[in-house]
This record gives sequence, structure tokens and C-alpha cells, in this order.
Amino acid sequence: MGLDDDIAILAAAPVFELFGRDALRLLSFAGERRLLEEGELLFARGEPSDGGYIVMSGSIALTPTRHDAPPVTVARSGVIGRNALFRQVARPADARAREATEVMRVTPSLMSRVLREFPEAAAAIHDGMAEELLSLVQGLSVVRERLAGPAPRKR
Repeated sequence: MGLDDDIAILAAAPVFELFGRDALRLLSFAGERRLLEEGELLFARGEPSDGGYIVMSGSIALTPTRHDAPPVTVARSGVIGRNALFRQVARPADARAREATEVMRVTPSLMSRVLREFPEAAAAIHDGMAEELLSLVQGLSVVRERLAGPAPRKR
């Protein structure tokens, strides 16, 4: 893959779609690549994170905590471990290659560097996260109203 292909994949990935071309170029050069064979484990549930991953080609199966839940597949331009881009967290699932797969690891230190060098990217992430939080709060308010049910009648 060439630089333009890498930038296109990153530009389509959640979080990174907010970045300008120069920030994506820096990520492309500084991100760590890893090739996985079919069935190879990327990380195991409970391990401390060492960054987030962008799927550059192939796909990864995430096996959730609940053993009766089906695996979730993350394909090209998908982000695995969004919180791990910013800080170390425990991995909530096993991640295993479904086929020959290439991923790019973005460590919190690399993410911090990009956000320092491209403050407009930091502002875009802040705004996007604020919108997500507002949407979550609004959704929880609806649930609270449904759970509370109608007010009791006065006699």
C-alpha cells in the first residue's frame, strides 16, 4: 500500500476521519504496523492496552466478555480500542485475525504528539466526544422517563 492508500484508510476510520491530511500523514509514518496470520491473537481480554489499532486490511474478530454473545468483526478502516488511543485500559475482549490482516498500532504517546502538533484535530475530537456524550445523556433521559412511568394519581 502506498501513502495515499494509507491516508484514505485512516480518513475513513472513526476518530481519524476528523483529522486533516497532514495529521493523517504523520500517523501513517509513525504508526506501528503488524501483520497477523489467520487465527493469530492480536491481544487477549484483560491485558493492559498498549494503544489502539486501525485495521488496514483483512478483519479482526472481537470476542466479547459474554460467552454467549457472537464475536464482532472489525474490518478495513475499523478502530479497535478507541479509549486505548488516549490512555492505558484493560482489554475488554479477545482480538483475533479472521484472515491475513494488517493493523496499525497508535500509542497514546503518538496520539498525544499528533494532537499537540495539530490542535485543530484535538478540537475536532473534543467536539465529537461532546456530541456523543450529549446523545448518551439524552438517550438515558428517555430511558429514565420510561422506567419512571406515569405519575401516580392523586385520590
